[in-house]
Amino acid sequence: MKTNNVLILLLSGTLLTLVLSGSVFAQKIKKQPPNIVFILSDDHSAPFLGCYGYPDIKTPNIDKLAQEGILYRKAYTTAPQCVLSRAGLMSGRNTLAIQMTRFSAPLDADVVSYPELLRKTGYYTGILGRNFHLDGNRRVPETVAVLEKYDLETFKNRVDYLKITANRDSIFNQYTEFLDQVPKGKPFFVQVGYSDPHRIFNAKSFEPDPSKIKIPSLWPDTKLLREDFAAYLGEIQRLDSDVGRVLDDLKKRGLDKNTLVVFMGDNGGALLRGKGTLYNQGLNVPLIMRHPDLIKAGQTSDALITGEDIAPTLLSVSGTQIPKNMTGIALTPSFQQPSFEGHDHIFAVRGAHGQNLPHNTADFDLGRTVFSKKYKLIYNAMWQLPYHPVDFDAQPFWLELRQKHIEGKLDEKFDKLLFADRRKMFELYDEENDPEEFKNLSGDPKFEELEHQLKTQLQEWMILNRDYLPLPIAP
Repeated sequence: MKTNNVLILLLSGTLLTLVLSGSVFAQKIKKQPPNIVFILSDDHSAPFLGCYGYPDIKTPNIDKLAQEGILYRKAYTTAPQCVLSRAGLMSGRNTLAIQMTRFSAPLDADVVSYPELLRKTGYYTGILGRNFHLDGNRRVPETVAVLEKYDLETFKNRVDYLKITANRDSIFNQYTEFLDQVPKGKPFFVQVGYSDPHRIFNAKSFEPDPSKIKIPSLWPDTKLLREDFAAYLGEIQRLDSDVGRVLDDLKKRGLDKNTLVVFMGDNGGALLRGKGTLYNQGLNVPLIMRHPDLIKAGQTSDALITGEDIAPTLLSVSGTQIPKNMTGIALTPSFQQPSFEGHDHIFAVRGAHGQNLPHNTADFDLGRTVFSKKYKLIYNAMWQLPYHPVDFDAQPFWLELRQKHIEGKLDEKFDKLLFADRRKMFELYDEENDPEEFKNLSGDPKFEELEHQLKTQLQEWMILNRDYLPLPIAP
């Protein structure tokens, strides 16, 4: 009986702490709504920052941001592609629910984005820098004609400030211009988008020595691959210097004390088994948040997070009501509570990529995944077709690997991963013991029940979201 009483007291104390911390959080927000700066890198897989433990990269500005805030290790995007992923970030909903699985599609006017909601509650809002990708694609004249005929480009009506540029100096100039235009006394939200580390890699002066960097064990170690990867790391080191400029300017203006700074990648890097795939390197991205007053400094969280969580988190921080149709959850409890677990499991989508006709699985591939911290199930609807890389199929390192495959000179484990004539319809991975997703456990009798459970979860999600793919469990 005494043990039970002690347990009840402990649970009551924990509950009281949560209630009080939530109350204090709400009071702080009500007294002075925080500004929000959302910095978004492009094609950035999570391991490749100093603060994430990668040893051969120098990212002091982003590392400092992590030291002063919270770093999330298990943050995943809703898709391994920019348009689909960014739609999830903006809406707090999955890409199927909002019909954003193709690149040419603009975000429908009926789908509310969180900057619109911030604007309604008094925020001055802006989007600048790298193309935000949600107003449709203007590369094809016939597509542009449709966008203009039906007035489908809506973001000019969703925010107060909207400008696009890929130039680094111009991004900073847009950022300072935006801050100069914020009305006195108003809180602000701004999304600052960067092109780094998206290909083409051209940050030559920032590149580390290719011979001295650590190559992930899921890649074959060749001289050309090392050179390509060093160029990718150079892009990230250049990005870090640009992030430093933004943070320094924020501090000079005296705005850093009441500004939530969020740093995130839009999807994984254009690397082997990265961008365009449902593997970890395609979905797992860096996510860091800092606010001196709201977030306990120096935290590392292993909460399971999806891109859908960003919108409700930023709304919660601002004191704005979260719409019921947002399927993400607010991450604000993690700001002070290390025990915050996030989701039990999350989902992601692989849809069409870019504007090309379907010549290979880089252009057109369809897949779904469901995963927890322990296990991941991947459903390859187009399993009959081999893997084809996104954005680097003409790079020397890939051409060399392909030639080694043709000549039978590529290590068997890499040959099977990269050049199999057909993929498996289902892939099942033990994320704790095999985080690089080498060993496919699908079909193993020992994991039959687990595989069926994950397929059942995926089936439910696909039905509820009116997915157009065949369901993973056949009659």
